[in-house]
Amino acid sequence: MKTTSTIARYLAGVIFLVFGLNGFLHFIPLPPPAGVAGQFMGALYVSHYLWVIFAFQVIAGVLLLLNRYVPLAVAMLAPVIVNILTFHALMAPSGLPLALFVALLWAVIFI
Repeated sequence: MKTTSTIARYLAGVIFLVFGLNGFLHFIPLPPPAGVAGQFMGALYVSHYLWVIFAFQVIAGVLLLLNRYVPLAVAMLAPVIVNILTFHALMAPSGLPLALFVALLWAVIFI
C-alpha cells in the first residue's frame, strides 16, 4: 500500500503542478466553457480569484513532488478538489471523470 500511496502522491503532484502552472503560463490551450460554467469562470477570472487557486495548486503540487509537508499539501488541496468536483458536477459534467480521478488520488495518498 505504501507504493500505491507514493504513486498517487507523485501523480497528483504532477497533475496539480501542470494545471496550476497552466493557469499562469497558458501552455495547454483550453477552450472557454459555455453557458453558466463560462459565466462562473469569467467572474473568477475578472476578480483574479483564479490566481489564488492556481497558486495553491502549484505550491501543493511542488510539496507533493518533493515529499515535504505532505499533510499540509493534502489539506491545501482538499477545498480545491471539492470545488473542482462541484464545478464539474453542476456546471461542466464533461470534466467530471478527471475530477473524480483526482479526488481518488487525493484519498489514496492517506493510505
